[in-house]
Amino acid sequence: MLNKYPFWKYLLVITAVALGFLYATPNLYMPDHAIQISGENSEVKLDKDTVKLASSALDKATIAYFGETVDGNNLLIRLRDQEQQLLAQAVIQQALGDGYVVALNLAATTPDWLSAVGAGPMKLGLDLSGGVHFLLEVDTPAAVTKRLQSYMSELKSKLREEKVRGVISMEDNVITGKFRSDALRSQAISVIRDEFPQLQRKSFEENDVFWLHLWMGEQQIKQVEDYAVNQNLTTLRNRVNELGVAEPLVQKQGRNRIVVELPGVQDTAEAKRILGKTANLEFRLEAKLDESIASREEFVFRDKNDSRRTAWLEKKVVISGDRVVNAQSSFDPQTSRPQVNITLDGPGGKLMNRMTRHNVKRNLGVLFIERKTRTSYDTDADGKTVITKAKYDQKQMISLATIQSALGTQFRITGLDSVNEASELALLLRAGALAAPIDFVEERTVGPSMGAENVELGMQSVQIGMLLVVIFMVFYYRFYGLIADFALIMNLVILIALMSILSATLTLPGIAGIVLTVGMAVDANVLIFSRIKEELRHGMSPQAAIKAGYDRAFVTIMDANITTLLVAIILYGVGTGPVRGFAVTLCLGIVTSMFTAIMGTRALVNLIYGGRKIDGLNIRPIWQSK
Repeated sequence: MLNKYPFWKYLLVITAVALGFLYATPNLYMPDHAIQISGENSEVKLDKDTVKLASSALDKATIAYFGETVDGNNLLIRLRDQEQQLLAQAVIQQALGDGYVVALNLAATTPDWLSAVGAGPMKLGLDLSGGVHFLLEVDTPAAVTKRLQSYMSELKSKLREEKVRGVISMEDNVITGKFRSDALRSQAISVIRDEFPQLQRKSFEENDVFWLHLWMGEQQIKQVEDYAVNQNLTTLRNRVNELGVAEPLVQKQGRNRIVVELPGVQDTAEAKRILGKTANLEFRLEAKLDESIASREEFVFRDKNDSRRTAWLEKKVVISGDRVVNAQSSFDPQTSRPQVNITLDGPGGKLMNRMTRHNVKRNLGVLFIERKTRTSYDTDADGKTVITKAKYDQKQMISLATIQSALGTQFRITGLDSVNEASELALLLRAGALAAPIDFVEERTVGPSMGAENVELGMQSVQIGMLLVVIFMVFYYRFYGLIADFALIMNLVILIALMSILSATLTLPGIAGIVLTVGMAVDANVLIFSRIKEELRHGMSPQAAIKAGYDRAFVTIMDANITTLLVAIILYGVGTGPVRGFAVTLCLGIVTSMFTAIMGTRALVNLIYGGRKIDGLNIRPIWQSK
């Protein structure tokens, strides 16, 4: 019999629609604006005392809040007024101090029964709502100082190799050489001319002492600063990728600033900690007992049980974290303690091999360097709070192990306290070390007026477009138009469900893609219904006309939609940001509209007309007679 669907096809359509409603439902629950608190590092645990301290600070500032929840390393406090979010952040940060990261967040309100089946709302781009905006400033003077320190260390080694005696030091970004004779200074200048042509120099004599000053010119300083900003840009992009954020924005702004926008981020405190962490490693040999105090430094171990343990390391750095190309956390098979497996690049591996080959049985120290902030709060004469922030570098030992044999490009770091610490260190090393410290100049979420207005206008455009399509289809195809309209509604439901399941980020251009999908979704039905009318005019029976309409229009529908799908895929591949947002909704919209317009409407038509005798089909415009 004509137009009878097998049971499995009906079951498929019903299942797709049911799942669509289930996974689209979380988008009806709007998120709460919240403050998220976590430790400065992954080892800081939050307890009831932390909740009490944060709550007391909010009560004192008369900020309304609710729903305080602690989940291991995170404390989430929901706010009743979004306008007080920034004030709440400042109040809590002052109450808790520098040991905590306080970040803005959007807390999901999805019911537990939906979360239990993995259903969650779509992520909204920053042009709508959700996510965070960071403005970071690169400390370029620190990059210049670091480069000069590197030059000074290399210069000392070269002069030592050439047996040129002198005292090399640095102050205010000027390397100073002090020599006993003009001949020694001339030898040093010869080495500098060959090995360090980028340094400018000036020599003079004073009190029988022969001085040499070295510094970088403006052009060289600009190159170092540009390198630091670009390197930090690359590192931040790598760190964002490690966080798994969909459609992030990381771009340079001005001379030394970087904008980072993270749509849909749930753990904003973790993002802020990972992005802003200026952590690096240095590998240094343990200093010999007879070495001068000027060539060695004393460092404390990162041992929580005995922080008084110290070790003396040489000032000369063998390699640093910028030579790391891969880092993975794992466990030591012998002790079951966490460790980080390191892979160096080619030059780094050669340096490590050469150093360890000539220093077997000596101790090699691993130094962890982290840029931190010390915040102080004072009150001025007007009673206003004055916030002062001071940056400092914390350098602590991770491990001090004996070199048993020559190392190469791969080795491991032990002495870590926990799995979280090993994972975080591996992430930072894998993403790359920051070439210069960065500071958070600005942090915000999109204001409620902009986001809400964009969402409202976008929803209005979808509703108006859908209403016009529904009216046209009913007036032009009567009952068949109602079937197409029902399929259109199912198409939108399944499209939203798919975007939620795939964690796709909806942006304003994405809403434009949905509006376009609404217009295109009935194209297939227009082709099918027009074909059915044509077959009826040629004298074909109603059942045969329905079958021929769907079968013969299928090839045309496939051709039209596949070409559009290919264009959308190309847009997604070569585009960025808004273009990708448009391409995502267009791609998914084409797939869902093909399913609902062909298989969905066919199921309804077959259910209504299939397998029974019918005299005719009323598929003409409403203003035409039969």
